[in-house]
Amino acid sequence: MLAVLKANAYGHGIVPAAVALAAADGFAVARLEEGIELRAAGLRHRVVLLEGVFGSDALRQAAHHGFELVVHEPGQIALLESWRGDHRFSVWLKIDSGMGRLGFRAAELPAARTRLGACAAVLQPLTLMTHLAEAEDRAGPHTPGQLQRFAALTAELPGERSIANSAGLVAWVAARADWVRPGLMLYGVSPFPELQGSELGLRPAMTLETRVIAVRNIATGDRVGYGGCWVAPRPSRIAVAAAGYGDGYPRNTASGTPVLVNERPALLAGRVSMDMVTIDVTDLPRVAVGDPVLLWGPGVPVEVVARAAGTVPYELLCGVSQRVHLDVR
Repeated sequence: MLAVLKANAYGHGIVPAAVALAAADGFAVARLEEGIELRAAGLRHRVVLLEGVFGSDALRQAAHHGFELVVHEPGQIALLESWRGDHRFSVWLKIDSGMGRLGFRAAELPAARTRLGACAAVLQPLTLMTHLAEAEDRAGPHTPGQLQRFAALTAELPGERSIANSAGLVAWVAARADWVRPGLMLYGVSPFPELQGSELGLRPAMTLETRVIAVRNIATGDRVGYGGCWVAPRPSRIAVAAAGYGDGYPRNTASGTPVLVNERPALLAGRVSMDMVTIDVTDLPRVAVGDPVLLWGPGVPVEVVARAAGTVPYELLCGVSQRVHLDVR
């Protein structure tokens, strides 16, 4: 298993996440800098650079740190062919089986394999990989088509295989192959839009919390927040909490999105601003300045908040900003 730690471990902190996932067989990151951060923290696991490298200096650094390289375009092969150092690279050859993003297409694959097979800098055999575009659609035809194309393209080739992301690992047994590359599910979040992590036996690793900074009584018909898009339907109490899109809580999260105040359910009321959200706490017992507010985590699934914001959980987790204090427990 490669534990995917890219994008600061989906917003969770790359080093603490790596320590927590130390039992994995290796780590996958998107970029060189992410791998270097792991090495600087003393982690000596196998590290695969999912985007590979794109210059001679980056290749030297990858060699120095012992990183494994995904190769997905001809220029990366040329870079390896120009290598004159002693280090030999473990290479993951990426095949485009239907994602349409990175990787060698069927017509390009033979030439890529021939060049890599003749390259003195590359260890043999290659690991063969692809990426699933619609694995979260368990009834659709695209994933079976990708699996069939990948199997046909690699049927006569040596080397281990890697296909499955989180959704592929859960939903498609044929995608598990030799190496799996889970990301989102490691952090307790469902990769399927219709499910929450708890329905898959997962527990969320991230809790996004803040505090109440003001409580106000308002009259029927009073408007709250920018644009006055929430209007009090009755005499109401509004709690103001110190979090907003400057912290990664999306601006377009709709009124009515659930939060917890003092571990009791309440609803967002009004537009999210840069530094604050407003919450209807009329039906709660005493709410005071300093009380805890949970924006997502146990009790408020990030999947629910993502739907209310018209986005996906990946974006919310990765979007938590640097000014949010990371408390690793």
